[in-house]
Amino acid sequence: MDEKKSDHLKSVPASLKAALRRARVEGAEQNEAVAELREAEIARLEILEEAARPIVEQVPADVDLFDLGIAHGERPRLFIDMIGFVEMAHDRRVYRFVQDTRHGRATIAESERVDRMIAAITNYIARRLVERERALASDWRSREDIAAPEANRAIDRPAVRRDDREKATSSSEGVRPPARRARETFRTFLAMIGALSLCGGIGYGAYALWLLHGRDLWAAYIGPLPF
Repeated sequence: MDEKKSDHLKSVPASLKAALRRARVEGAEQNEAVAELREAEIARLEILEEAARPIVEQVPADVDLFDLGIAHGERPRLFIDMIGFVEMAHDRRVYRFVQDTRHGRATIAESERVDRMIAAITNYIARRLVERERALASDWRSREDIAAPEANRAIDRPAVRRDDREKATSSSEGVRPPARRARETFRTFLAMIGALSLCGGIGYGAYALWLLHGRDLWAAYIGPLPF
């Protein structure tokens, strides 16, 4: 029993410092391994970038869809454009060409060989250029479809001369509908009543002032009234 207890005590670390030291060493070795794997990924992506650059340089100068570049993140990636990129698979040896779509991330090609990945990238660039041409053509057709009815209406619309417009205006003024004539008559009647009311109010006010002060002022300055 004592021998078993002594063997168990021997398996216990001598001190916590020694255990921490061993843990740090193991962590450093793991970090070095991860760093080496990451450097290997970047090196493989750089090889693919150098091989793909002559293909991208053949793209027309007025097309700015493609821009090769390696993103040095947690997972290094070689971007072909905004939605397509190449990364290394989990085994760190296989290239994986991926595209972001509306329905999620789609894998276009996977291979260890650079030439096969270059062929996939070339086909991808060609498809993207064709999609761009179709989008531009459809946009141009839609603008033509919008402009065509306007032009046809302008052509079919008869030219109206100034004399014809004046005749139409004079005829419309000469022949007025009954409802319009009734409204105009009623407005004239209201205007006459308003004018008469205003004149009556002014006359009544003048007569009231005459009754209040006019007689006395006339008698004081001019003489007695003849009536």
